[in-house]
Amino acid sequence: MIDTSGRTAAVGLVLGGALSVHFGSAVAALLFPRVGVAGTVTLRLAIGALLMLLVCRPRLRGHDRADWLAVGAFGLALAGMNSVFYQAIERIPLGLAVTLEVLGPLTLSVLTARRWTAWCWAGLALAGVVLLGQGGFDRLHPVGVALALGAGALWAAYIVCSARVGGRFPGTDGLALALALAAVLTLPLGLIDAGARLWHPGVLALGAGLALLASVLPYTLELLALRRLATSTFAVLMSLGPALAALAGWLILGQDLHPVEVLAIGLVVVASIGAVRAAAPRVAAPPGG
Repeated sequence: MIDTSGRTAAVGLVLGGALSVHFGSAVAALLFPRVGVAGTVTLRLAIGALLMLLVCRPRLRGHDRADWLAVGAFGLALAGMNSVFYQAIERIPLGLAVTLEVLGPLTLSVLTARRWTAWCWAGLALAGVVLLGQGGFDRLHPVGVALALGAGALWAAYIVCSARVGGRFPGTDGLALALALAAVLTLPLGLIDAGARLWHPGVLALGAGLALLASVLPYTLELLALRRLATSTFAVLMSLGPALAALAGWLILGQDLHPVEVLAIGLVVVASIGAVRAAAPRVAAPPGG
C-alpha cells in the first residue's frame, strides 16, 4: 500500500525548504546596505557552519586524502556559489537571478541525459532566456547577468561535489565540514568589507535568521524529505525555484516583474522539470543561492 500521507508530507518539506532558501536570499538583500555582499556571505556561512558543526559533530579521524580533497572541492564550490550569487542579486531582481542561475543544474541534467528530448527542453529554456531579453536586458545589469550565470555553473559543480562527499561521509558530516571551510575562505573578505559592523546585535540577529533560512532549515527539511521521496520527484520540485524566488522578491523586496519576464520564468521552470525527467541518472538539485 502506498503511503500517500508520507509522500504528501515529504512534498511539503521540499517546498518548505525551497521557500526557506529563496526568502533567505531576500533577507540577504536587506543586509547588503548594512554589511555589504561579502559581509552577508560571511554571516550566512559562518553562522550556518557553526550551527551545523554543533548539530552534526562530524568525525575528523578515519578519512583519507581523497576524502579531504572532496570536502575541499565542495567547500570551494559552496563559497564561490554563495559569493557570486549574492553579488548577482545585488544588481538584478531575485527572481530573474535564480532563473538564470538554474540554467547551471539544467545544463547538467541535459548533459547527463541519454534522450534527445532533453535537448528539446534545453531549447525551451533558451527560449525563456531570449524572452528575458525581450523583457529588457537593458534594465538588467550586464555584470549581474554574468554573475547569475556564473553562480549557475558553480551550482552544477556543487551538485557534483555534493554527490561525491555524500558517498564518502556519513549523514551530513561532509556538508558540515564543507560549510566550515567555505566560512573560513569567505571570512577575510567579509571582515574587510564590513569590519566591526558584523558584530552589531541587529546585524547578528539578521545573520542568524539568514543562516537558518538559507542553510540549516532547508538542508534539514530536504534530508528528511529524501527519506520518503524519490530523487527524481525531489528534483522536479526544486525546479520551481525561479518562481518561488520571484515570489520572495515581490513580497519582501517589492521587485515587480514585467509580464514577459513572468512568462520567461515559467518557460525555464517547465524546461527544468522536463530536463530532470528526461535525465537517465536522476540528478537532484540541492538548494542554490
